[in-house]
Formats: sequence, C-alpha cells, structure tokens
Amino acid sequence: QVQLVESGGGLVQAGGSLRLSCAASGRTFSSAAMGWFRRAPGKEREFVAAISKSGGSTNHADSVKGRFTISRDNAKNTVDLQMNSLKPEDTAVYYCAADVAYRPSYYVPISRGEYDFWGQGTQVTVSS
Repeated sequence: QVQLVESGGGLVQAGGSLRLSCAASGRTFSSAAMGWFRRAPGKEREFVAAISKSGGSTNHADSVKGRFTISRDNAKNTVDLQMNSLKPEDTAVYYCAADVAYRPSYYVPISRGEYDFWGQGTQVTVSS
C-alpha cells in the first residue's frame, strides 16, 4: 500500500509558476515509478509527466514540455512538479500517482492504467 499526499496547488496568474509536491509513504518509494496527471473540468484525466524509479528517465506531455519539469528525491520520498509559464488551460486538479509493478528501473509509465495508487489531488487555477 502507498499513501500519496499532494500539496502546492493554488491560484496564480498566467505566466506565473507553481511547484507541486507529492509525499509518499507506505512502502519503499524508490521501487515505484511516479507520475502526475490532471483533470480539467469536463475533461478526462490526462497524463502530465512521469519519472522512473531511479529518476534517470522522464517523460512530459507535449502540452507541458519546456514549461513543466518532474523530479524526485528518493531520500525524502517526494516527487515534485515545477510548473512555469502557466496558462489558463493548465487549470485542473493535479494528481500524483505511483506505479509499483515490477519494471526496469529506467521505465517511465505514461498511461493511467499502469498506476496503482493515487493521491487525492490538488487544485491549480490559472487566471488570465
């Protein structure tokens, strides 16, 4: 079992920055690949970014590439999402997720079905 708690959401103007953090507990954090997803009003939950168990491989959705950066600290059991140059279309509830399946250390899961545990979400609102 893995417990995930997101923090760092809020209201920001377009062009601004936010840093989301996800704290994990319950099992060895370094054995899980981690991801961030988001769900905008009226839309499906979509992939934002993911990072491998080791932290050596990442993947970012095209819509956020160059603006968002995922990182992890296995010593602190945290995974962060640095969001810069925010746009109104980034407004959504952001979810942290953990993939605890046995996979290569470099593997980066990008589909919702690959994730086993989810946080409760944190709201990000970008005003124009």
